[in-house]
Amino acid sequence: MPLNHTAALITIAAPNFDRLVCFYKALFTQETTAYTPNVYAEFQLPGLKLGLYRPKANNESRMANDELRTPHFALHTHVSLCLEVMDLEVAIAHLTALGYPPPGKILTASHGREVYAYDPDGNRLILHQGIG
Repeated sequence: MPLNHTAALITIAAPNFDRLVCFYKALFTQETTAYTPNVYAEFQLPGLKLGLYRPKANNESRMANDELRTPHFALHTHVSLCLEVMDLEVAIAHLTALGYPPPGKILTASHGREVYAYDPDGNRLILHQGIG
């Protein structure tokens, strides 16, 4: 029997909820599409919804224990959010203006150019500009 899903979204645990909501508002230059103060914020991006949630205190310890019991997962819950951009240099300038410049150089791969950056909680952002 198929999954029959109707949408997909990525959610990021944000212990520093307000700071991360402000960061993504500035990064995407848009307001949230759903917002519950100190609990949940959601952004509608082209092709994806991004949710930020403040983990409850008891969930933070549970998540840490889950990671330790599950050896095939990384030892942290951070995600890599890959954002396809039209102009990599403009995107880098925008991120730098927000106070979060990419720490490394632009990398060239067979599928285009990209640079790694990080949000205030250490989640990796991959800014990618495709070929052509």
